[in-house]
Amino acid sequence: MSEQLTLSAEARDRAGKGASRALRREGRVPAVIYGMNEEPLSIHVEEKLLNKQLGTGHFFNSVIMVEVGGKKVRTLAKDVAFHPVSDRPLHADFLRVSEHATVTVAIPVRFENEEASPGLKKGGVLNIVRHDIDMIVDASEIPDDVVVDLTGFEVGDSIHISAVKLPKGATPAIEDRDFTIATIVAPSAMKSAESEGEAEGAEGE
Repeated sequence: MSEQLTLSAEARDRAGKGASRALRREGRVPAVIYGMNEEPLSIHVEEKLLNKQLGTGHFFNSVIMVEVGGKKVRTLAKDVAFHPVSDRPLHADFLRVSEHATVTVAIPVRFENEEASPGLKKGGVLNIVRHDIDMIVDASEIPDDVVVDLTGFEVGDSIHISAVKLPKGATPAIEDRDFTIATIVAPSAMKSAESEGEAEGAEGE
């Protein structure tokens, strides 16, 4: 299960671009907490700490306890805006959630048993279509990843969501189709050899 993160914050008294710029000069990032039919709460967080948590790889699929004014607010990170040149975080949005709320979260996909895939052993290439999958889960039991077992897959095979053992209590947000997570494709060397063979065959005709 994904770890729970904690982020210290301070209430933001002033809104507007000027106030936000001033906060950023002080190494702070403006943010807002919204949801659960409560008034949005304007806050700011330390840029270094936010960057550290973004670097965990679990920031967008973990419960984040935002500490502000001596109170802890249970949230999920919904968006972080970054500067187009410097890549510094400019603003963050957090959604309030109750402990056992049903939430939709992007869960990373992890592939295992590559050595047990005949297609990959022959030199095929794993073409990943989805690096993460939107899953509907309990906010208190967000899984770390969705594991895809590559055992038995051949070149030309597609791996659909129906072939994956999903984490307990998790269901895909896309319900209307059996979507593809990855395919095993022939490497370019194999493809070019095949196409040359086809061309020679056509010339022979």
